[in-house]
Amino acid sequence: MAHSKEIMRKPLVALAVSAFGIGTSEFIIMGLLPDLAHSFQVSIPKAGVLVSGYALSVTLGSPLVALALARMDRKRALVILMGIFIAGNVLCAIAPSYTLLLCSRIMTALCHGAFFGIGSIVASNMVPRAERAQAIALMFSGLTLANVLGVPAGTALGQAFGWRFAFWALVPIGLTAAAGLYWFVPSQPAEAMHLGHELRAVLRPQVQLVLALSTLSSVAMFCVLTYIAPILEKVTHLSPSTVTWALVIFGVGITLGNLVGGKLADWKQMTSLISGLIFLICIFLIMPLLERRMVPAIAIVFVWGFVHFAASAPLQARIVDQAKGAPNLASTLNQGAFNLGNALGASLGGLVLTAGYGYQRLSLASAAVACVALIVALVALRVERNGSAEVDAPRVVDAY
Repeated sequence: MAHSKEIMRKPLVALAVSAFGIGTSEFIIMGLLPDLAHSFQVSIPKAGVLVSGYALSVTLGSPLVALALARMDRKRALVILMGIFIAGNVLCAIAPSYTLLLCSRIMTALCHGAFFGIGSIVASNMVPRAERAQAIALMFSGLTLANVLGVPAGTALGQAFGWRFAFWALVPIGLTAAAGLYWFVPSQPAEAMHLGHELRAVLRPQVQLVLALSTLSSVAMFCVLTYIAPILEKVTHLSPSTVTWALVIFGVGITLGNLVGGKLADWKQMTSLISGLIFLICIFLIMPLLERRMVPAIAIVFVWGFVHFAASAPLQARIVDQAKGAPNLASTLNQGAFNLGNALGASLGGLVLTAGYGYQRLSLASAAVACVALIVALVALRVERNGSAEVDAPRVVDAY
């Protein structure tokens, strides 16, 4: 048994290393925006399109990539996607103009949603059903660790040696990940794909409810997270260096929350999701009261990250369970839903600030979004129970 777990651990680590590289590539751009704007002589808002362009590419392009790879052996598909990741970051590093850098970012983003979608299926198929959420959470731990280690390290490298060096540093990570996928991940033939069947599967109410939950969860997070640095600087009065450490603590929180949430999801999927959303609403409501002092503010940032990712962890496992017959497309769409929520959350926060409500009202807007997510989760639970009742009903008749 121990030997079997060791065999399964290596491919999951390979998936986590890949997730680490992709996550670092996604978020590193935020710390490099001033340098990029100066290098290409564009405004900060225009440089910010490098962030939103990436998110929209994940949302709109990744499902098409997933469909294109749907008939391919999943191991081979993952290696190809890491090849796109490597090529995209090389092009970013050598981009001679802002337009070409944006195109390279869009290209790199195409691997994002498809990789996590297909990777989630590969991870879940390598373990017993009762451990699926934990396996997926282990893969996603690479994404959360990117916020703790990858982004700060990449930003520091970019500031010290130039922003191009930060992208060059991602290339060996991609090569290591691709080698790990090639050597350790077992082949997994894809099921026969019929486009009509795939579309019908993702249009099922249970799948659409998971996608809605993923979007709302991300909106609630990024409404505050997008502006967390100015919140800590202007409301809590932390120095920029202390803000950096506060964000590292937040990253530790989401990493631990992701792992704990995976275990809770294997135990009681909907119970852990609904309980997490309730705790999340409470955290957002008390956040304005704690933001004015350093220790309470940093503590609530850690707790928020922990609870938010513990509550969100079941969603990727749930989409795999609910999208029977179309797991590739549905898992990829779920990543698109998260990225759509990123963009919508940042926009919601911007609207709150533009309306003059101030930084301390952002968490209240997030609480309102989390309340909507809770309602959707309760509807999903009811739909699930009604579906189970319908399946069980003929068995009762047969028993008689």
